[in-house]
Amino acid sequence: MLDIPRNSDSEVSSETLNSSQSSMSRSDSCVSFSRLSFENLELRSESPENLSLKPHRSSDSSWQAIRSLTFRRKAGLGFRDFGLVRQIGSGDIGRVFLCRLRSGGGGFYAMKVVDREVLAVKKKIQRAEMEKKILKMLDHPFLPTLYAEFEASHFSCVVMEYCSGGDLHSLRHKQPYKRFSLSSARFYAAEVLVALEYLHMLGIIYRDLKPENVFVRSDGHIMLSDFDLSLCSDAIPAVESPDSSPDDPAAAAADCMRFTQSPRAPTTPFSCLSKRLLFRSKKIQTLTTNRLFVAEPVSARSCSFVGTHEYVAPEVAAGRSHGNAVDWWALGIFIYEMIYGRTPFCAETNEATLRNIVKKPLSFPTDSPASTSELHARHLISRLLVKDPSGRIGAMRGAAEVKTHPFFKGLNFALVRSLTPPDIPGGGIRIHKTTTSLPRTNVGGRMPQSTVFDYF
Repeated sequence: MLDIPRNSDSEVSSETLNSSQSSMSRSDSCVSFSRLSFENLELRSESPENLSLKPHRSSDSSWQAIRSLTFRRKAGLGFRDFGLVRQIGSGDIGRVFLCRLRSGGGGFYAMKVVDREVLAVKKKIQRAEMEKKILKMLDHPFLPTLYAEFEASHFSCVVMEYCSGGDLHSLRHKQPYKRFSLSSARFYAAEVLVALEYLHMLGIIYRDLKPENVFVRSDGHIMLSDFDLSLCSDAIPAVESPDSSPDDPAAAAADCMRFTQSPRAPTTPFSCLSKRLLFRSKKIQTLTTNRLFVAEPVSARSCSFVGTHEYVAPEVAAGRSHGNAVDWWALGIFIYEMIYGRTPFCAETNEATLRNIVKKPLSFPTDSPASTSELHARHLISRLLVKDPSGRIGAMRGAAEVKTHPFFKGLNFALVRSLTPPDIPGGGIRIHKTTTSLPRTNVGGRMPQSTVFDYF
């Protein structure tokens, strides 16, 4: 992960792709990688028999080029198969290079290079191994594809897809007033929600959601990145009936009305799903009404202090153990920042930010929402930013519960990939000024930089 400054006057490079915005320093990771001669290195790569099938990449030319070359050579790919173009990112556990196949075809890739000797000194080998383990598990349109992996001397390399659209943090700074419209925020929140649902179904708690880790592909759809802070657990799928879900539409409207009168603290559990005729058969309707498919790692617990200050949940900031609910808190902060251009608990210092997260009530820039859509957005944010994780929406029933909120009304999550994204960057390479890490300051009323911290 990379540590990129959140300075509104500095344009974040849209080339800092898959591994950017993490807790990294440029000075000591893979310092000699680009100067090495790989002719004399011991190279180890994954065999073609172990090359996993990726149904979601079946029509992807980059994936087809990798598979074709791998099976043609009857051996795993190695460093000599790729030509490095330039460095496009760096961080605490590695550096990222733009590369392409020497044989031609497939377009551009992102190669993340990890110096295992450096990580051994930092005692962060486990983080790199965790990220590689998770990348091997993933096959989802909104998550990274691991194209190849190999080792060269004490360097470990993984090849992933390149996202030409940059990250949502830099994209937000290009918007009017440095914030997204409600419709754009809803689009990105929906795709992040679907990605989190998939991760949680696999028992993976992400623990590092923020705009800097949400990249935009050439088609405008998103891709989450950076999994070295993630936690692996187990999720047991189940079909559940919500204990409290207002079947009467008037009840849902009344809950929104109560929220309008007191937006900081919704008083009752909320669901936007009224009874609908999902099936013509009344018998089937009786069996399926309000049923939720739940696959949430609710039993996972960790005491690690990980994340980004502005995005950590209260239980983490207070030093308590945490679980899957931290991802739903982070989603609330994410939606808030997309809509209002800042995070709700940010302060002058990291310590003050953590105190605000634990103690300060949630507030919004204005007393009243400007529209019904904003009202629904505020209500969802308030449900996600409940300081007690047991009362947080999604904590027990996961994405299935969050999807039913009125903020996503009318959105078919099964077809979200077919929606037209708000911004379509195309497949070209963008060249921007790359910023460097700066101290966390609040200059001229601007929001301070988000920094990443961890403690094991």
